[in-house]
Amino acid sequence: MTPDHSPSAADWRRALARFVAVIPHTRALGLEVLEAGPEGVRLRLPWHDDLLGDATRGLVHGGVLTMLLDTACGSAVLPALPAPEVCPTLDLRVDHYRPGVAGQAIIAEARVVRVTASVVFTEGTLRQQAGPLARGIGNFVRLGPRNTPPGFAEALFAEAPVEESDHA
Repeated sequence: MTPDHSPSAADWRRALARFVAVIPHTRALGLEVLEAGPEGVRLRLPWHDDLLGDATRGLVHGGVLTMLLDTACGSAVLPALPAPEVCPTLDLRVDHYRPGVAGQAIIAEARVVRVTASVVFTEGTLRQQAGPLARGIGNFVRLGPRNTPPGFAEALFAEAPVEESDHA
């Protein structure tokens, strides 16, 4: 992105697809970015048998839901800032409404509630066909331009596809 061009929703969708593609577990699970922009993000975790925590009852492991909320809320942070910067998770609270069930994709939606000089406050939800699974409240610490690697924004918005060597 050039400094005089604000990223479009399509630009952010591609950028966040690159972002989740460099995280080994989200790449391995095939996490998809459906929508992205300053108003929030929508992700889809396709069904995999590896997501099961209780194979007998066909229930998704709670850690999968926590990971998905953390990733969705963290992804919502990037387009909400004036410029992309590294913002690790400060804390994450997850309220589980019901277990996820086998055979269905999980949809994650997240948005930024407030941005301060040091913290970004987010909220997210997870759902399957039958309704909501969980809600998350995530807070992310802003490291600022000084602690963000040079080229971070350029890497997010690069036109070339992510190569395996890019995240080895």
